[in-house]
Amino acid sequence: MLTQEQLARYARNIVVDVIGQDGQQRLLHAKVLVVGAGGLGSPVCLYLAAAGIGTLGIADQDRVSLSNLQRQILYRTSDIGQGKTGCAAREIQALNPDVRVIPVDTPVNARNADDIIAPYDMVVSAVDNFSSRYALNDACVRAQKPLVEAGVSRFEGLLLTIKPFEGPCYRCLFPEEPPEGALPSPAQTGIIGAVAGVAGCLQALEVIKLATGVGSPLVGRILLFDGLETSFREIRIERNHACPSCGDQKKSPRW
Repeated sequence: MLTQEQLARYARNIVVDVIGQDGQQRLLHAKVLVVGAGGLGSPVCLYLAAAGIGTLGIADQDRVSLSNLQRQILYRTSDIGQGKTGCAAREIQALNPDVRVIPVDTPVNARNADDIIAPYDMVVSAVDNFSSRYALNDACVRAQKPLVEAGVSRFEGLLLTIKPFEGPCYRCLFPEEPPEGALPSPAQTGIIGAVAGVAGCLQALEVIKLATGVGSPLVGRILLFDGLETSFREIRIERNHACPSCGDQKKSPRW
């Protein structure tokens, strides 16, 4: 049962007819891991905490720098030099003490991704490097856990939701990780902070839909956002049955 304080805090969620108290209970019981507490992860964490996600893991090994503050809205000037997960935990707890925050101060890679995602129901990829992106994709496919993926650059954003074996995974689209340095980094191309905010908010919305079981997540669909034109377009994509990560040969017997 929701407490009187929770009924008041989440009133605007609860009055949405497809959410109600049952949906809010699902949010409060959900366990979500956000990997990357930067431009994408900041709005993801804030909106999931505000919505009442019960357990929020935050994985990031970096410290806050001055250049982060243009887009990473979890942090303040006084946080410069401090670890991101500690600062994020304080901010989230101040916003909503209902949320259990689990800081993960380690880089996520192919060696540890399976262990790091194990306690969670679903994962949000808010990273800015390909090695972590591919490691999360492969680990979520193996664990059959939803993964909400996004990327931003300049004025543009991209979003898709991966439900292993129900739709395409990241490797269905891009089978091999590009060589290091083959593509320009975010530091080289730049990012408009509000674009990261739009993409991060959409990631949070995907998590809320997955946790409550309402709506249609972006499975088998890539959503592209052009901030210069303020336009969205959708590309439908199919699962690659020969995918090295989620191909038919990778299915477990229960599928």
